[in-house]
Amino acid sequence: MDGLQMTIYIFLIAIVLGFIIGLIVALLRLSPIKILNWIAIWFINAIRGTPFIVQLFFIYFGLNSLAWISFDNVTAGIVTVAINAGAYFAEIIRAGIQSIDKGQTEAARSLGLTSSQTMRHVILPQAFRRMLPTFTNQSIISLKDTSLLSIIGVADLVQRGQVQTAATYAAFEIWFIVGVIYFILIYLLTLLSDFLERRFVLR
Repeated sequence: MDGLQMTIYIFLIAIVLGFIIGLIVALLRLSPIKILNWIAIWFINAIRGTPFIVQLFFIYFGLNSLAWISFDNVTAGIVTVAINAGAYFAEIIRAGIQSIDKGQTEAARSLGLTSSQTMRHVILPQAFRRMLPTFTNQSIISLKDTSLLSIIGVADLVQRGQVQTAATYAAFEIWFIVGVIYFILIYLLTLLSDFLERRFVLR
């Protein structure tokens, strides 16, 4: 149960941070300012173009080798999952925003709304409804990614499973239980997504 609590704790914080990162990067990606657009593109390409475990090692071992940075393993894990999810969320958000008909923007501006008001009150609410299923898929992937944090010693579900396996030699039973717990978590996340989709997307 301690390992399960740690997994859920890391996942929830990382997903919230990842969404914030993704929203900021998506807005930079859509910015007419070339340098901001360039930074967003390179961030997305760098994260999507490298394996998650390489990012984890870079943040935990690479950055910690610098004298002015000190991450504990849990913080490094949260940061890695958040940044990784953020890059994918950024593309999901960008695609969602661009899927909204430009006439919506023109109509909002004709009513006197500013660009930021139009984005906040008109574009984003519609885009988020369209993005919800894809958000869920990426969240499931990020939840699975947390299992790799045991490599750097995070006491999550997988690491606790390794400890119990070493102590009891009951590998079949323990890893079966770990698999069932992950299945339940992902199934509950899927049910939540289905509820939100019925509530906000299909209404």
